[in-house]
Amino acid sequence: MTTLSDPVEATRPRAITYTLGKDKVLYGGLLVLTAIAYLWGLSKNAYANEYYAAAVQAGSTSWKAWFFGSFDASSFITVDKTPASLWVMGLSARIFGFSSWSMLVPQALMGVASVGFVYVSVRRWFSANAGLLAGAILALTPVAVLMFRFNNPDALLILLLCAGAWAVTRAIDSSTHAARWMMLAGALVGFGFLTKMLQAFLILPAFGLAYLVAGKPRLGKRVLHLVLATGSLIVSAGWWVAIVELLPASARPYIGGSSTNSILELTLGYNGLGRLNGNETGSVGGGVGNPGWGGSTGVQRLFGGEFASQIAWLLPAALLATVVLVVAAGKAPRTDRKRAFALLWGGWLVVTGLVFSYMQGIIHSYYMIALAPAIGAVIGAAMFVLWRHRGEWLPRATLAGGVLLTAGWGFALLRQTPTWQPWLRWVVLITGVLAAGLLMLLPELKLHRTAVRRAGLFTAALLAVSALAGPTAYSVETISSAHAGALPSAGPSGTGGMGGLGRMGMMPPGQLGTQNGTGTGTQNGTGQQNGTGAQNGTGAQNGTGAQNGTGQQNGTGRFGRGAGGGGMGGAGGFLGGGGISSVSSELVTLLQQGAKGYTWAAAAVTANGAAPLQIASGQPIMAIGGFNGTDPAPSLAEFKQLVAQGKIHYFIGSSGFGGPGGRDGTSSEIATWVAQTFKSQTVGNTTVYDLTTNAGA
Repeated sequence: MTTLSDPVEATRPRAITYTLGKDKVLYGGLLVLTAIAYLWGLSKNAYANEYYAAAVQAGSTSWKAWFFGSFDASSFITVDKTPASLWVMGLSARIFGFSSWSMLVPQALMGVASVGFVYVSVRRWFSANAGLLAGAILALTPVAVLMFRFNNPDALLILLLCAGAWAVTRAIDSSTHAARWMMLAGALVGFGFLTKMLQAFLILPAFGLAYLVAGKPRLGKRVLHLVLATGSLIVSAGWWVAIVELLPASARPYIGGSSTNSILELTLGYNGLGRLNGNETGSVGGGVGNPGWGGSTGVQRLFGGEFASQIAWLLPAALLATVVLVVAAGKAPRTDRKRAFALLWGGWLVVTGLVFSYMQGIIHSYYMIALAPAIGAVIGAAMFVLWRHRGEWLPRATLAGGVLLTAGWGFALLRQTPTWQPWLRWVVLITGVLAAGLLMLLPELKLHRTAVRRAGLFTAALLAVSALAGPTAYSVETISSAHAGALPSAGPSGTGGMGGLGRMGMMPPGQLGTQNGTGTGTQNGTGQQNGTGAQNGTGAQNGTGAQNGTGQQNGTGRFGRGAGGGGMGGAGGFLGGGGISSVSSELVTLLQQGAKGYTWAAAAVTANGAAPLQIASGQPIMAIGGFNGTDPAPSLAEFKQLVAQGKIHYFIGSSGFGGPGGRDGTSSEIATWVAQTFKSQTVGNTTVYDLTTNAGA
């Protein structure tokens, strides 16, 4: 007897069942805990890097400023980066209102999403546990915790690169849609260019080689897919650049960081090849291989000084893990996943690490976040491979050796801060030795299956404590402390290098100030600005600036946290950070009341001098000379014309270091002309010139 199905039932869509297994619960827990860590007490960082915060504020009120990444709402000059990260924060500020939370929460969520992409990439080819380990390593890396709670462009850059690596993974797996996945990867990297320019391209050799070697289509198609991905990258990265280059200069803001008002010059110069060879015209550091920014070049750079405590905790283990994956692949077929993974993520790690090690231009410790996803990924994958084969002597010995290497290295890093949690380094060392010993011993013992499982879990716990206790402690310290300024650094203060110096927003050694000492600086044409700062624990920074009259600017800042401080005689200090606290209420009132009818309420030398004024008052402030006063914008003639047209009301005399300005000293020329031409007054603690009243009036 034949039974016919109900035709209605037969055509009804089959219900999709969703089961909540252990792996999904653990994955969700990882993301939730990461979100809690990154969002916890986020407001203590206030406006973080005020240079970018001012641009976010501008973009929240002006679509033109938002699109171009202008520093001010009247779009005089852009920041010295492409604006993608400002687009995200600016949209959030438009929706929720400009505040510390609306600016920084998107950054934290980008960190959570980055951890998620690392997890799914590792889990796809290895296991859920491997993915959890990889994601946890990224989430707990000190520099990652720092930057996902900060407003620099690095948060969006890392998210895009992690998503790009995931897309390449999908392309390698696919037989029919590989081209689509590679084009998506190209588009994501291209958008990474719009976030932080050429740094996004450091992962391209790894992405291309991994797909070329391990992709499933035949060679000709793989090459074609790489061409298509390159085209996608060019379109994604180039559309905004083309618009900026094709528009007349009068229709857009000046391109900050360039000397010719060109985004191409900025891309290939200061933010491009100049970072590699040190030829950074108009840069903060200047000079080839200036050791004041990042120390001496070489492979040792990432393992010492200011970089080690930020990223190097598991760096030796990651390099060993990359070798393990390559060796484990052996003579496996071309499409072997272990080899492909080593090329993709290990290539990311090696190429980026070598560039950071040998670049002669400006490099900061927070750049090291670019290594964190790759470190987590290769360690997670290699741990899966070695753990599965721990019954064999060679994998077991390799795993035990890696544990000892990591424990010893963690012990050495923790000794850099001998008075901070001194017990922790012994915990790291002892648990590492115990874990390595158990790894070697357990397979030789004849234990019941249950006992073997429990012993394995205990060994894994010891291993995790040994490897992650150090970076986790540094990350907790980072979360519990405030960070601000242009050079933030994770972990406890006094970890070496320029970390604490940067967190206070000061100049590097050999420039206008010295670490653990005093510094002086002269602002040509407007008088002298001298400041002294003791950088030990509570380091008070006081500065005075006499500018054709009497005017003082004082600020305080806590060493290593950048919580306050006008910094050495200027509103906001040379590199920003907490400068808003030095802007007096009287000056805020003056700027707000005097802004009506003017394009710019005031002008100030350097964007870092203008930023706290703009944030505090909510009014557009012209940043003469851009980031550090060296951009030739505006020229003296252009500034005189703007004043004659009644577009600028005030000039802030004591606005930070300023510097010589431009190729021809345009900033100092403007400051000199203003001091000789207009009357000054002291508002609060700041010298202000009214550009509507000349000195003879």
